[in-house]
Amino acid sequence: MDAETLSTIILLGSFLIMILLRFPIAYAVGISTALCLVSMGQNLVSLPQLMVKGVWSYSLMAVPFFITMGVFMGSGGISDKLIALANSLVGWMRGGLAMVNIVASYFFGGISGSAAADTASLGSIMIPMMDEEGYDTDFSTAVTITSSCEGLLVPPSHNMVIYATTAGGISVGALFMAGYIPGALLAISLMVGSYIISVKHNYPKGEKFSIKKFLKQLGQSFWALLSIIIVVVGVVGGVFTATESAAIAVLYSLFVSIFIYKGISIKDVWKSLDKCIETLSIVLILIAMSSAFGSCLTLLHVPAKAATFITKISGGNSIITILLINLILLLLGMIMDMAPIILIATPILLPVAVSAGLHPIQFGIMMVLNCGIGLLTPPVGSVLFIGSAVAHRPMDKVVKATMPFYICMIVAQILISFIPAISMWLPQVTGALK
Repeated sequence: MDAETLSTIILLGSFLIMILLRFPIAYAVGISTALCLVSMGQNLVSLPQLMVKGVWSYSLMAVPFFITMGVFMGSGGISDKLIALANSLVGWMRGGLAMVNIVASYFFGGISGSAAADTASLGSIMIPMMDEEGYDTDFSTAVTITSSCEGLLVPPSHNMVIYATTAGGISVGALFMAGYIPGALLAISLMVGSYIISVKHNYPKGEKFSIKKFLKQLGQSFWALLSIIIVVVGVVGGVFTATESAAIAVLYSLFVSIFIYKGISIKDVWKSLDKCIETLSIVLILIAMSSAFGSCLTLLHVPAKAATFITKISGGNSIITILLINLILLLLGMIMDMAPIILIATPILLPVAVSAGLHPIQFGIMMVLNCGIGLLTPPVGSVLFIGSAVAHRPMDKVVKATMPFYICMIVAQILISFIPAISMWLPQVTGALK
């Protein structure tokens, strides 16, 4: 066995063992990287150097701003308004509150960019509301956690920024535009599944659709939705960079939350900032550690070896290659959180995906949705845990109720994987993709 193979086994083997032993992901990545560097005869001083290099990026400055914007808007009293807007739009359907839950997640995801924030915020309102109307609690929880993944696709998503940076300077504006239609496709797929289940269980309808009521609710939600327009139009139109737009969005969301919706006071701002710092510290340590891990992968030529291996298994068939990539990402999602998957798997799988005919932007959407499904699967699914805690339901019951929605999400994933226009049409039409 040559030295390079031995180092690769140490890097990946120690990482997997620590994941199975439920080490915190940052420690697992950092320790396995340190062991690999030692096995290669490298000085451990290079580890902090590689970590600093990983976060030394202007593009990554957008991440803390988007996280802060999401926290301000999420705690600023906008959840009720977005739920009312969704109710005026789709509440008339069979299983109306399930539809409201799904559409509200689409709106809220465009503000928070976080599936966990969506589940915690909307779930605490929607699940009790659905219970009172006679919906099964496990069904309500399943709808809440699966629809929260729309927020990962709908801009502004800080995970999109992480992917753009990791993939080598892909346009953040193009990625933002690429997420709208896949997010809507996921929402429609979940609504179809919800409707079938609602008909079977005879869940209630809401009030009849009223254009007057819809316009009224749209007016009340205007200030919240305007934040999305500021970010997306500003970035795509070239008015400012993603980082600049994120900074402007923070100031705007702070103003709206305090002075318009009055969901938080000036004193509450400091509590919100504490929450931002807590989230950001987790994200940045993961980015730093994963950058060092990725450097080891590159030194050991793992991406090239993985590409050769997948191509060999698929026999050069692009359809099988794409299905294998999806399978790998789904399996990783079951044992790892979203950010480290993006940071570690992108350098390995992106070249394989491009060789199979996928555009890097289409692959980014594929990866984000796969990671989103992973957030809902045991043993590591953080959104699954949050949903179970909010609903006060055993996790196994929630997983059972979520099974039909897994199918809906996989259908959406397959369509995104094999129909490039779903991801690519909007960036091309708007000129975001040049």
